[in-house]
Amino acid sequence: MRILHLVTAFPRDERDIIAPWLIELIKRQRAAGHDVQVFAPAYHGSASHQFAGIPVHRFRYFFSRWESLTHDESAADRMSRSLLFRMMPAPFVLAGMAAVWRLCRRERYDVIHVHWPVPLALWGWAARRARRVPVVLTFYGIELRWVKRSLTFLKGFVRWACRWADRVVAISSETAREIRDLVDVPVDVIPYTTPFPGHPEPRALARRDGTPLTILFIGRLIELKGLAHLIEAAGLLRGKLNARIVAIGIGPERQRLEALARDRQVNVDFRNKVPDAELHQAFLTSDLLVLPSIIDARGDTEGLGVALLDAMSYGIPAIGTNVGGIPDIIENGVSGLLVPPADPRALASAIERVASDPAYAQRLADAGRERLRTHFSWDVITKRWDAVYRAASAGLPAPSSSRN
Repeated sequence: MRILHLVTAFPRDERDIIAPWLIELIKRQRAAGHDVQVFAPAYHGSASHQFAGIPVHRFRYFFSRWESLTHDESAADRMSRSLLFRMMPAPFVLAGMAAVWRLCRRERYDVIHVHWPVPLALWGWAARRARRVPVVLTFYGIELRWVKRSLTFLKGFVRWACRWADRVVAISSETAREIRDLVDVPVDVIPYTTPFPGHPEPRALARRDGTPLTILFIGRLIELKGLAHLIEAAGLLRGKLNARIVAIGIGPERQRLEALARDRQVNVDFRNKVPDAELHQAFLTSDLLVLPSIIDARGDTEGLGVALLDAMSYGIPAIGTNVGGIPDIIENGVSGLLVPPADPRALASAIERVASDPAYAQRLADAGRERLRTHFSWDVITKRWDAVYRAASAGLPAPSSSRN
C-alpha cells in the first residue's frame, strides 16, 4: 500500500526533534512493507529529500528568507508576534494545495493521511481532486479547541472536512467527543504512543532508606502542563515526605516556576531538553512520574499525555489529572492515579499514597505496563491504522461510534 502523510512540519535532518511518535509509526509502516512518503512545507527554501529512508516531498510557499512559519516553533506562536507571519497562512495553504495536486497527478497513492486537518484538510481535498484516493483525517484536539473558542468561523470548515473524508480519527476519546460536538460523524480513536523502548523487564521500586522520593516531570514549562501545581503539592508535603522533583523541559514559565520552588522551599532540579541517554537514566532513577496538566486560560488541555506512556514503559507508577486524553491512559486506581486538575492538595495526597505503600506502587506500575502492552503498544496501533487504511481503500463504512 502506498501511503502519503500530509503534515505541517517534518524533521529536516537527524538532529531535528519533531513528532518522534510519527517517525516511529512511519518506520513501522515501512517495515511492514508499505511504501510510505511524507508531504511537508519547505524551511528557508529547503528541497525534497530523504529522512531515515523516508521520501519527503517539500513545497515552497514564500520567499526563502522568511519561509519559517513552521518547524522550530508553532505557527500560532510565530503569528502571534509578527504581522508578516500572520499573512503567511494563505500562501502556505494555497501553495500546499497546488503542490500536493501536482504530486498526486504524478504519483498514485492508495491513502492520503492528513494530520492537523485545520487547515490541512484542504490539502487532502486537493489530493482527491487530482486523483480519486481515500482521505483519512487525524485530529489532535488543540485545533478543535482553537476553532471552538477563537476561530469560530471555521466550525463550518471542520464540518465540511469531516463529512467528505473517508475516515475521521481522533487521538483520544476526549478529542473524539470534541469532534462530535461539531459534527455527527463516526470517529475512530487511535492514540499515538511512546517512541522510547523503555525498560525491558519489571523492576523493583523500593528506595534506599534516607534517599528522597524522586518525582519526574516531563513537558514544556507552560501553564497547560501544570508544573506549578506539582510544586505546590510538594510544598504541602514538606515535613511529611522527603521528595525532590526532576523537571525536564523548556518553556516561557521557567523563571516563574524557579521562583515558586524557592518560595515553597521545594527541591526542583530544572533541566532543559536532554539527550535520549540522559532521559533514559532519569526514568531509571525516578520513583514516579506526575503529569499535572490543567485546562489553561485559553481553554487548551492535554491531547493525550505520552509522558505517562513513557513511565509505563519503564515500569514506574504514574499520576495524572482527569483532563483531556489522560483518562484514556490511566485507569484510576488500577494503572495509575487520577486527580482533579489544579488541585495541589489532591495531588499531594496521591503522591503520599504511592510513596507510603511500595507494594501498592508496584501494583500500579505492573498494571501500567500491562495497559501499555494491550492498548498502547506499537503492534496494536500499527494494526489499527492498517485496518483503517484498508477499510478506507475498500470503501467500507466507518464505525458507528469511537473505539479505544
